[in-house]
Amino acid sequence: MEILTDNGTLATTLRERRQRLAKVIDFPVILWSGQRSPRNFSANLYPFRASSHFLYFAGLSLENAAIFLHGGKLELFVDEAPPSSALWHGEMPKREAIAQAIGADAAFPLSELPSKSTGAATIAVQNATIYRQQTQILNRSVAPADAAEGIDRELAKAIASLRLSHDTGALSELRKAAAVTVEAHKAGMRATLTAKIEAGVRGAMEHVIIAHNMTDAYGGIVTVHGEVLHNEQYHHPLQPGDLLLADVGAETSMGWASDVTRTWPVTGKFSPTQRDLYQIVLAAHDACIDKIRPGIEYLDIHLLAASVIAQGLVDLDILRGQASDLVEMDAHALFFPHGVGHLLGLDVHDMEDLGDLAGYEEGRSRSSRFGLGYLRLNRPLKPGMLVTIEPGFYQVPAILHDPEMHSKYQEVVNWERLAQFSDVRGIRIEDDVLVTQEGSEVLTAKLPTDVDAIEQLIQC
Repeated sequence: MEILTDNGTLATTLRERRQRLAKVIDFPVILWSGQRSPRNFSANLYPFRASSHFLYFAGLSLENAAIFLHGGKLELFVDEAPPSSALWHGEMPKREAIAQAIGADAAFPLSELPSKSTGAATIAVQNATIYRQQTQILNRSVAPADAAEGIDRELAKAIASLRLSHDTGALSELRKAAAVTVEAHKAGMRATLTAKIEAGVRGAMEHVIIAHNMTDAYGGIVTVHGEVLHNEQYHHPLQPGDLLLADVGAETSMGWASDVTRTWPVTGKFSPTQRDLYQIVLAAHDACIDKIRPGIEYLDIHLLAASVIAQGLVDLDILRGQASDLVEMDAHALFFPHGVGHLLGLDVHDMEDLGDLAGYEEGRSRSSRFGLGYLRLNRPLKPGMLVTIEPGFYQVPAILHDPEMHSKYQEVVNWERLAQFSDVRGIRIEDDVLVTQEGSEVLTAKLPTDVDAIEQLIQC
């Protein structure tokens, strides 16, 4: 188990995290890790990934485990592996060795956990079996995290306040994930000219991730149908004239994620129309990153992206009018319907199991506007936050062919001119950006965004 060879830095980091938690809440907490789910039969299991809230304080992806937090101390509850498991899984670390590695104050069998249940708060896990265990041990209902009330809601708010800004230990892991993700994207670009279908590029990218003992942080998107925002099909052939959109990120063995998107031509050369639209998205990407610093509202970052895209489409005669007016009427969202990014950390959309509790400043709620409804983050930025910046341009048939949308924006869209850009289904450019004390740092900056540099990488 990799973490057991750590030199003690991890244990120190975990102690500091639970001490910070103790400063903002005074009630006990139990967090469960979760368990694997079977795939058709009990011995064939999906890969296990512990609850991120458990991981934040325990550091190790232990299955069927729980931690009790109170007053800055941590007690670990996990059963020893049965002797019979050694045949199939090898010798497993003993409970006390695990406890020492994560800096636990004590360790007990899982059967002793009910003795700690009185007055404890928790966050619901996604696994149904463990969720029932939570309600049974706590002897009360446990609402899903985004609807929690009472001490469970206070716990969620407290954890969100800690996880919004990353400590040194987290940033070390996030940099590792970013570095591997950069190399994976470069490998994907280099594989494009010989790949026959999308899966060939995907395989080249995931080869790099797996070779670094990491996993995918999410279901990767590697598609010539970039207008499908979360496309997870890989069977389409790569044909001349196609753009390939690759949204792929690595996750370290300790659960920390990266999230990067690049878009490139399968022939290695952008067409004039593809280049024109790509440069608009890139201008929005660069302008947003340049604006990031502490105190800036993320909503303003999003609106900046919308404005740059709107102006670029006006310059290409795809949209008609003033950019500010077009953004106000959400005309840009015909082509850029999602938010400009999100939090990034132990999850690729960090803490979204808490609903908008983490993503939205207290007192704020989602807009019903077409151009703002998918905004995942609405807070002022502060040092230590890691966010994605990912503007895009998409021709989504369900939007552009919708009679109501077509009628509403009839006068501001030059539909004949738009038809000349039919070789662009979707373009997205995404990087991972750390908010620093004085500005920002792009953790994924070593992956080019420039058209010429991308074309050169593909030809290598």
